[in-house]
Amino acid sequence: MKSLNKFWLASLFTLFVLVLAACASDDAGSKGGDSTEGESAEKSDGVTLTIGSWRTEDTEKYQTVIDAFNEKYPDINVEFKPSKNTEYNTILNTALKGGEGPDIIHLRPYAPGIELADQGYLAPLDDIEGLDVFPESSLSASKGSDGKQYGVPLNISTTQMFYNKAIFEELGLEEPKIWEAFIELCETLKSEDYTPISLGTKEGWLLSLAHGIVGPAHYGANDFVEKITAGETDFTSEEFLNSIKAMDELKQYFPDNYEGLGMEDIRTLFFTETAAMFPLGSWEIEVLREMNPDLELGFFPMPSAVGKDPTITTWVDGSYGVNANSEHVEEAKKFVEFMTTKEFGNLFTEKFKMISAIPGVETDDELVNSLAKAVETNSTPYMMLVHFAGGNPTTKATLETELQGMYLGEQTPEGVAESLQENASTWFEPFQ
Repeated sequence: MKSLNKFWLASLFTLFVLVLAACASDDAGSKGGDSTEGESAEKSDGVTLTIGSWRTEDTEKYQTVIDAFNEKYPDINVEFKPSKNTEYNTILNTALKGGEGPDIIHLRPYAPGIELADQGYLAPLDDIEGLDVFPESSLSASKGSDGKQYGVPLNISTTQMFYNKAIFEELGLEEPKIWEAFIELCETLKSEDYTPISLGTKEGWLLSLAHGIVGPAHYGANDFVEKITAGETDFTSEEFLNSIKAMDELKQYFPDNYEGLGMEDIRTLFFTETAAMFPLGSWEIEVLREMNPDLELGFFPMPSAVGKDPTITTWVDGSYGVNANSEHVEEAKKFVEFMTTKEFGNLFTEKFKMISAIPGVETDDELVNSLAKAVETNSTPYMMLVHFAGGNPTTKATLETELQGMYLGEQTPEGVAESLQENASTWFEPFQ
């Protein structure tokens, strides 16, 4: 009997131990489950953001920016997913209308970006830190009609006359200071069998861009911009008409068959050193250097024909906004907030060889720094983009179409000016 009692006591003890072990195992499993769930929760906090842009050529450079951002925010994954320049607007607008699209959006400057804000596709950014580093002139490129800020300015673009230093040195040419000297320079280049100005008229945007360089030399730059935006003068004025006549005059210095030449063609003529001058934007610097590392690239502000200072044309060439329908608006705001910092500005200028919209940022690149200094002293706004990109079609697009017609012999400079005024009068309030 005692033996049987001992047996039951031993059995009960063993059962008790097993129960305790099971409880401990369940408890450990519970804690382990909590730990796993904690890890999952931690991982779920790590989100992936996409950036939409038209700058396909900048993919590797943006990865450098993303890597710098991830040093501060390792749980926010960012993917740069650009579209082809000519397809970007259509792809973006279609996605936004469907309630989708990238989390972070590269905004076209001024009217197109502001239109997205006014349609409710963008989240206001007034609550992010760092916006106060930008001047109001830069913030206005992505400020909505409601006065709220919807974009962080990225860079200042410039247009000017690039030139081949080696060709100028070969022919003993100097940077022109007045319009007459510029025309003499073109004549010399033509007589020496160089194409003076590498410009084609096949793509309309090239013509509004070129007019943005040439036009201020004839209509008087900033004084005229102030008057026309106030409604005190218009596109049929003698000053503006002279700017169109100058564009017509310059065609004798364009390449042969310029009517059929587009961007790739004129760039090739310049970097192969067939053409001596190239009226284009600062974003072309790195492209040209990649195409021809030996190219000695210089620039000069466009000399005035009316006794004014030479000018370099500037604008905010894009800002970054946040998709209002993004599932990760707050994380996306952290990324655009990073874009307000000097760290980003220095990195952007160093890698992209462009002028940062953040004031005071410099680079070791002599050409880029020279452009930045010219912006401070000789700038005039890209008037058609900054002030006349409204309307349907836009006044800017109308200029492009009408100039193409002029170069085909189907339009006169007077007709170009009249068409612009007719278009702008349909939407530009000071003209109504």
